[in-house]
Amino acid sequence: MKKFFAILMALVLIVGCFASCGGNTAPDAGNDGEKVVRIGVFEPASGDSGAGGKKETLGMQYANSKFPTVNVGGEEYKVELVYADNGSDQSKAPAAAAELVGKNVSIVLGSYGSGVSIAASETFKNAGLAALGVTCTNPNVTAGNDHYFRICFLDPFQGTVLANFAADKFGAKKAYCLGELGNEYDQGLVSFFKTAFEAKGGTVVSDSFPTNSSDFSSYINKAKNEGCDVFFCPVSIAYATQIVAQSNSLGAKFPILGSDTLDDNMVLDAGKGTDIQLYVSTFYSEGGNAEFDAGIKEYINTNSEALAANGGNDTISAVTAMGYDAYCVALKAIEAAGSTDAGAIKTALAGVEYTGVSGEIKFDATGDAVRDTAYIKAADTANAAWKFETQQTAA
Repeated sequence: MKKFFAILMALVLIVGCFASCGGNTAPDAGNDGEKVVRIGVFEPASGDSGAGGKKETLGMQYANSKFPTVNVGGEEYKVELVYADNGSDQSKAPAAAAELVGKNVSIVLGSYGSGVSIAASETFKNAGLAALGVTCTNPNVTAGNDHYFRICFLDPFQGTVLANFAADKFGAKKAYCLGELGNEYDQGLVSFFKTAFEAKGGTVVSDSFPTNSSDFSSYINKAKNEGCDVFFCPVSIAYATQIVAQSNSLGAKFPILGSDTLDDNMVLDAGKGTDIQLYVSTFYSEGGNAEFDAGIKEYINTNSEALAANGGNDTISAVTAMGYDAYCVALKAIEAAGSTDAGAIKTALAGVEYTGVSGEIKFDATGDAVRDTAYIKAADTANAAWKFETQQTAA
């Protein structure tokens, strides 16, 4: 009899455990029984690209605060953001991606950084998840797959835009290009810039620096000694701040051109009070959408965590606007699918068209955004502010 009751109690405990665990892990049920759809945020919160990842995530969080629910097949679902830090590290990216898969997300947003996006791609593919890139611009993010999409322009376009700007703005004939050794994003942009600049009759001198470098004086001096008209460095925020500061201390007079990664307040602060000429290509310029600008500034200034994530001020980063748009595109895909099923959302995403704060968004057959214009911003080093320079195309 005692043995019988022991077995019975064990069965009761097992059933109770399944009931309890099932309520927490079901992909469409919250802790209080409400309907929930989970969106994965695959971004760097640490490492070289941590500052940019936080700003990109900030846009998603602001969008979530404005649009916390979504209609799924006639029912209202709460939208929950689920985070995984990829550490700005390609070796850590698959584990971060697997973490999101294990948390039953229905679609993934990210990442800031093409290398980590590419490294995590297979994990998302095997899970049947759609990933929506926000500012990962390398062509290999979407090439050869049907699960990775993105809302940003691509590096061949961006490299060409910056080469055209160098020639149009400065009449540049000789350019110096610098990127991190082995970094697919850096090296890809250097290659695209070089091709476009040489096609216009220019000459390119290029170098690569090893990971974790902190002294860029030899590269800066080489660009000076070679008589280069512009210095192109599509590098991470951490490296860019050092290059800007060291260029100033070495008396460099050439304009520094940067890609979208340099569109950051930390890079701007590195040039504050100097004579450095700094120009960046980017996805959005403050002033592009008055309603969004006012809303995100209020959100930043009334939320201490948001203010810290934005670098301690309310200057609007282009990646924040893009994070906002990416979240809204994800909601459109969920609504179109009428389901929280990842496969249905992936299928629906391909047909989504959305007018965002950064412009019109729709996808081509590869999953890439159809974009034809980039913003060029200049650093106002006296006031530590970005100012709109021009809109530039690849034509």
